[in-house]
Amino acid sequence: MPRIRNISVGLPVKHGHVLVLSGRDRSIGRDFYRAIGGGIEFGERADEALRREFKEELGVALDGSRLLAVAENIFTYEGEEGHEIAHVFAVDGASLDQIPLDAELHVLDEGSPVRWVPIDDLRDGERPLFPAGAPEALFALVGTNS
Repeated sequence: MPRIRNISVGLPVKHGHVLVLSGRDRSIGRDFYRAIGGGIEFGERADEALRREFKEELGVALDGSRLLAVAENIFTYEGEEGHEIAHVFAVDGASLDQIPLDAELHVLDEGSPVRWVPIDDLRDGERPLFPAGAPEALFALVGTNS
């Protein structure tokens, strides 16, 4: 039975860039970016899930987080329908600051590439940023409207 998934994602920003995961929907041949994070476990607060996910996925500890938005995301990925409620956070941390802008990291548990992407590159929507609500939160965070 399909279900709604609650997730927490973070938007680390550094020198006009945002750290995001690169992905591809092979069923439609579309590349995209996704904010880093994952599912909220039962009994876990959204900000706790966010900290856990950054530690599990990148081995990075967060120093701070601030909720920017909560958005509903109904989508199709790899031909499968999905439905999630995304808690979108601004995040910071000394560990994040130490990641060079030209670094390419990989999610520890699945290998997906993660890198700093110029925020201006996300404005045209050619390679979208997911989940829904993340681009608007990001543009509001950096002080401009999309």
